[in-house]
Amino acid sequence: MKTRVVVLGAGFGGLELTTILAETLGDGIDIILIDKGDAFVFGFSKLDVMFGHQTAAAVHHPYREIVKPGVRFVQAIIESFDPVARRVVTAQGTFEADVLVVALGADYDVDATPGLGEGGNEFYSVAGAEQLAPMVRDFDEGRAIVGVCGAPFKCPPAPSEAALLLHDHLTARGVRDNCQITFVLPLPSPVPPSPETSAALMEAFAERDIAFVPGARIASLDPERRVAVLDDGTEMPYDLFLGVPVHRAPAVVVESGLTVDGWIPVNPATLETNIPGVYAVGDVTSVGTPKAGVFAEGQAIVVADAIIARIRDAGGAATYDGKGTCYLEFGHDQVAKVDVTFVQGAAPRGTLEGPSPALAADKVAFGTTRIQRWFGRTWPTPEG
Repeated sequence: MKTRVVVLGAGFGGLELTTILAETLGDGIDIILIDKGDAFVFGFSKLDVMFGHQTAAAVHHPYREIVKPGVRFVQAIIESFDPVARRVVTAQGTFEADVLVVALGADYDVDATPGLGEGGNEFYSVAGAEQLAPMVRDFDEGRAIVGVCGAPFKCPPAPSEAALLLHDHLTARGVRDNCQITFVLPLPSPVPPSPETSAALMEAFAERDIAFVPGARIASLDPERRVAVLDDGTEMPYDLFLGVPVHRAPAVVVESGLTVDGWIPVNPATLETNIPGVYAVGDVTSVGTPKAGVFAEGQAIVVADAIIARIRDAGGAATYDGKGTCYLEFGHDQVAKVDVTFVQGAAPRGTLEGPSPALAADKVAFGTTRIQRWFGRTWPTPEG
């Protein structure tokens, strides 16, 4: 009988894992890929939506386009799953697995920050970015705050990018002199694993007159008074607030019993949980890397190698090296590349390349090659 692999979540980790398995084993494996959504969206595309560079429709990549040997995509809400039995219950049926991979990412807990949902001020979801787009478009004077409501959070450079791109947006419209921009972050520096990157960002903030408030968290918003309250009680008035919500593991993952202190612990070398035949990759884990898609992708490669070795009864499966590359928008059509490595027991290491216009082309290639690989088509499409 074919080995059945059930993958929960079709983000970077789930898409890369199923692609490798399909390319390597073809119809020799039975893969079920389950996600509640109908399309994949790159995290960086949400900034494009918020700043009016792309429509929400243009940045969606429908899962129905996945046509790979051995892979079946199921759009369904996961009602529950039993990791010991490797059984997943959805409205579309129950699925039994020989190997179960949890790649459900992190959910946004907007309600954890009073006033954030009421004000419609988060830009980490497509819906939130779309809701903020007209507010950003019409903002022409006053105080803007880019604020992070808790750590850890996905794509650590993204709030810095939002502040820099907001500066560009206001400058292009000729209203920058009428506006103040403040960036509030609960971390000690913009990108702690890479002091070089943090220093470059701090310099960019200073050049653009962006106030940076490190080591502070947005605890609540008062939409009526238009005031953001920090965790030490400090009040900051705002006219435009762009927020990063608190992140948490999906409720169904917590209910499965896999989490410890909010996230799934795994073997950092193999991504195995403490239950045989059950793996976890990406943002839902506490493996120690940033919550960013490129790290989920790297972890998926390791898990795919382990599954292939198991099916072929071969040894020598790969181990996770903790490496990842992130692209960072500096504005002015300049993009930087940050290479970071996270190895258990050692301090993280990071290096910076750029920023430069040439790396903007690299970032485009990063997206287009993955859409070609995962969905078998070009991107952007002629109409998008």
